[in-house]
Amino acid sequence: MALLVNLRHLEEDSRQETGELTGEELGLTDIDELIHTPLPLQYDLEVSLLENALLAQGSLEMTLKCECSRCLKPFDLHISEEAWACHLPLEGEEAATVENDCVDLTPHIREHILLELPQRPVCGDDCKGWKKPAKMSSPSKQAEATEEAPSPWAALDKLKLD
Repeated sequence: MALLVNLRHLEEDSRQETGELTGEELGLTDIDELIHTPLPLQYDLEVSLLENALLAQGSLEMTLKCECSRCLKPFDLHISEEAWACHLPLEGEEAATVENDCVDLTPHIREHILLELPQRPVCGDDCKGWKKPAKMSSPSKQAEATEEAPSPWAALDKLKLD
């Protein structure tokens, strides 16, 4: 269910809106193969009607289940915005859509969450990525391989440019 705010209820005083929106309601279910939204977004907003505008301000919190883009380990990413604010004009070119005296805040919350998402989620700053398993070979074979490997520049060293 979307977060709809009835403008008629705001004519006398501001209102407190508290609740949650699922990833499906926010349209965040298929945003990335490494980011999943099994837990809902929690919101606590004060919504007030200004002159020809709607002001919503408060807090947003959501925990995402992610996979590290370097090592593929699962981790939780917590998004918390204590001072989120949204100013929506009700008149003019950029006016918010009003249907049955209601304004939907869901797309504005969705946009904010999308801007908070990392392009490539990483489990930590010190993540070195996926480690390739070491091949089982004897130390003598490894020494021979490093000694015998010709330099890629060796062929260029033999060229004589006159």
